Amino acid sequence: MADDQLTVHSVTGVDLTLSIAGPGTRSYAFVVDWHIRLLLACAWLLAAYYLFNMPLKLKTSGALVSVLPAAIIYFLYHPILEVAMRGRTPGKRMAGVRILSRDGGPPSVTALLIRNIFRLIDSMPATYMIGLISCFMTANRVRIGDMAAGTLLVLDNTAAEKSLARIEALAAGSQLPLDALELVDQVLQRWESLETGSRAQIARALLGRLEASAEPQALAALSDSDLRAKLQAHLSSSEPAASHV
Repeated sequence: MADDQLTVHSVTGVDLTLSIAGPGTRSYAFVVDWHIRLLLACAWLLAAYYLFNMPLKLKTSGALVSVLPAAIIYFLYHPILEVAMRGRTPGKRMAGVRILSRDGGPPSVTALLIRNIFRLIDSMPATYMIGLISCFMTANRVRIGDMAAGTLLVLDNTAAEKSLARIEALAAGSQLPLDALELVDQVLQRWESLETGSRAQIARALLGRLEASAEPQALAALSDSDLRAKLQAHLSSSEPAASHV
């Protein structure tokens, strides 16, 4: 469904479509993170008790070194890690999700902090009931914290984002039309895995379209390394290239 997807519009015209995480995926990520922060907090309490010989009593001076750090680990786990990992946590990584702003970019520190402050509301009355109901009822599967912060939880597609960023970087330094740019880049990315004869044939066909004045005989005389170098030069060319791709 359209409401379950986020389309990011690039300046190069290459759009990236990301799938919005549903309540089930959200819950899985949260449960993993909950176990991690609980175990870390308990581990600190045990270390303080057994290694530093500090009794776990709130009225003792040892509370600042034992109970307080454990409380910080447990309650500030999400905001600290989401800021440090740019919208991710270990649980979100395992679930394959990440937080993005509504324009598809990385969330700001302010947005992440607002999102976590609203956990106080989303977690009411218990077991994140309000947040879970909100995810079922809203179009983009967001909880109240996401609505306040302007964020979304999407399925993590790092490879697609890197590919989009690569095309944008190439487009900034090349005058090739976008479709030709993508095609040349794909051939060069797969160059080593292609059979020598096949890649030479593909390269000559591409160059014949990119260079309208190129003679077939001249292209046929080019070596494998020359063909690759000419394709690479088109990716970083500063002059407009004639193209019929």
